[in-house]
Amino acid sequence: MSRKPLGRKSYGSIPHLPNSRRGPGDHKCSDGWARIATEKVRDRHDIVICQEKVDGSNVGVAKLNGEIIALSRAGYRAGTSPYEQHHLFAAWVGRQQVRFDALLTEGERVCGEWLAQAHGTRYDLPHEPFVAFDLMVDTQRETYDRFIERVAKYEFVSPRLLYRGPNAITITAAMCFVEPSGHGALDPVEGVVWRVERNRLIGKHSGERHHVVDFLVKYVRPDKKDGVYLPETSGNAAIWNWRPE
Repeated sequence: MSRKPLGRKSYGSIPHLPNSRRGPGDHKCSDGWARIATEKVRDRHDIVICQEKVDGSNVGVAKLNGEIIALSRAGYRAGTSPYEQHHLFAAWVGRQQVRFDALLTEGERVCGEWLAQAHGTRYDLPHEPFVAFDLMVDTQRETYDRFIERVAKYEFVSPRLLYRGPNAITITAAMCFVEPSGHGALDPVEGVVWRVERNRLIGKHSGERHHVVDFLVKYVRPDKKDGVYLPETSGNAAIWNWRPE
C-alpha cells in the first residue's frame, strides 16, 4: 500500500441537508446546521455562500517539503491510482507545477474536482478540467473571499457562485439558481454546496472576532444516480469530458 504523503485523507465528506440523495457512507448534517444554512442565520455575524456542485473525482494538490504532489481524495499519490483519470491528473499537475507552486504555501493543499472523466454528469467544459473549491492546511479551510482572491490570481477555476450574503437560502431557491450550469454540464446539475462562515468571537472581554469557515453542507438531487457513466457501472467505454491533445 502506498504511503499517504499527508498522513491522512486529502478531503473528508460534506454532510447532506434533509432530503438530499445520500449514498453508502454519506451522512446527514445536524438539524441546527440545516436551519442556519437554509432557514435563518444565527445573527449578523453569519455569512452564507452557495456554489454549484460539480461532479467528478475529488482530488488535491499539496506542497510538502517544496514538492508539488497530486493526490487522490484518499490521500495517496494520484500517479499510483489504478484509474486512468488519476494518472491524467498527475500528469496535468506536473505540467502546471509553476502555477501550483505560486499558489500554495508550504504544508498547504488545494482541493477540487477533476472533471476529465464523466462520472454521473457529462460536461462540455468551457475551462480547464480542474475546479478548485478549498485551500486547506490539515482540517482548516481558507475563507471564501481569500480563497477566491488567491486562486483567481493564478487563473484557477472555482465553482460558480450562486449566492453570497447575510441570509439563509432555501434548497428550493438554490436549486432554481443552479441551472443552467456554469461549467457546461450536459446533464442536470447534481446539486449545491453551502458554506457558512462566521465572525467568531475569540476575545470574550475584548469583543475581538475572527472570520472563519464554520461548516459546509450540501444538497444532491434525489433522482441523481452516482457514476452512471463510469465503465464499472455502465459496462460501456469511458466518456471523457477532456483528454490531453
